[in-house]
Amino acid sequence: MSEERHQQRQQRIKEKVDARIAAAQETRGIVIVFTGNGKGKTTAAFGTVTRAVGHGMNAAVIQFIKGDWPNGEKNLLQQHGVEFQVMATGFTWDTQNRDTDTAACQEVWQHGKRMLADDALDLVVLDELTYMVSYGYLALEDVIEALNARPAHQTVIITGRGCHRDLLELADTVSELRPVKHAFDAGIKAQKGIDW
Repeated sequence: MSEERHQQRQQRIKEKVDARIAAAQETRGIVIVFTGNGKGKTTAAFGTVTRAVGHGMNAAVIQFIKGDWPNGEKNLLQQHGVEFQVMATGFTWDTQNRDTDTAACQEVWQHGKRMLADDALDLVVLDELTYMVSYGYLALEDVIEALNARPAHQTVIITGRGCHRDLLELADTVSELRPVKHAFDAGIKAQKGIDW
């Protein structure tokens, strides 16, 4: 391709992008969902938290399902004022107790509702929320009500596999991560600082 043709093509792309940017006039918080069976949903959420904190924004995190093992993101982000509330029961396939898992979920959800009502928070992450809804530990209606009642500027990120269709419909941005290849399938252990 000649330099002139390349420049013309790039100019057409630039005009289309500029037109889309000019058309986007609304400013408000959004709901983002990272779902799918691939690795990286929580990592994507924490990348966004890091970006927000880097811009001086206030963020908070609820972690459903996660245990009380060391958490690199929590270690770093708490030092920058990010509140973490962790269900800390571990994986539901380890606990195998619906009553205690439901109670733990409901307890940490109270913090989630508080965060979603907090005008000072620019970003709230509901990590692994999708499981809480699909397992029936948390009523979908309660989640939707809290999302719809949040401050207009607040962005929320929801992560987890099998996101309920009503949450997908409510979301402004949805990314589905799909697995292509994973080291764990080849017998490689999860690694500190890389996987957790």
